[in-house]
Amino acid sequence: MTAGLHIEVRGRGAPLVLLHGWAMHGGVFAPLVARLEDRFTLHLVDLPGHGRSRDSRVALEPEHCAAAIAAQVPVAPWLGWSLGGMVALHAASTRPERVPALAMVCSAPRFVRDPQAAADDDGRFGMSAEIFAGFARGLREDYHGTLERFIALEAFGSDDPKGELRALRAEVFARGEPPAAALADGLDLLRSVDQRPLVPGLRVPSLWLAGRRDRVVDPRAMRAAAARAPDARFVQIEHGGHAPFLTHADEVAAAIVDFLATTSP
Repeated sequence: MTAGLHIEVRGRGAPLVLLHGWAMHGGVFAPLVARLEDRFTLHLVDLPGHGRSRDSRVALEPEHCAAAIAAQVPVAPWLGWSLGGMVALHAASTRPERVPALAMVCSAPRFVRDPQAAADDDGRFGMSAEIFAGFARGLREDYHGTLERFIALEAFGSDDPKGELRALRAEVFARGEPPAAALADGLDLLRSVDQRPLVPGLRVPSLWLAGRRDRVVDPRAMRAAAARAPDARFVQIEHGGHAPFLTHADEVAAAIVDFLATTSP
């Protein structure tokens, strides 16, 4: 067991921290790394229980993860995809002196639908609690089948679903099989955490980058969150699904470069 987290460093230039989604690891960003490593020094984090951090003692929880990562990386913008966005949003909210800019990629402040949410609240567009309960139950009954169903949901909607599905399948076990307990913790995080109160108080510029065809995080949720955040911009990849950096890496990289160019001192 290790106290820290595995963080791979690639590239050259200004630092940028990248946080992956549920069941994945930093290697999933390979197409994005290829397009950004000549401009940025990329810090690719494996979250607790995932990839080469599978034996980390750090809890898979926003504050614990943010503290552990901040202790290992320089002051830098943080980019979080899906589950990783929860950690990045928490870090930007609580440590603006360490995280001077935030990029949310297919990630929302609340993943599960809030039936009481107002018409313009991003919580209105979350995934149903029943679907999350089904994934949690499936992990106990059919680990590999549940991962396959979630990966298929991530790829569904993309204009290249087969290509995205192949890429996600190739990555999920590329750094070892993630422990079922860590995956259960991740699902519980996605189900229970509500970060909507953090958004209006953000003190750093933020980019909310959505895939129009995303079936995991509704782009309307991201648009609504961006509207509530100070100094925010919303960008939509028209033909992208939940992992647009796999199928539309050029567009995603361009949006990130443009955003960070406007936030540099």
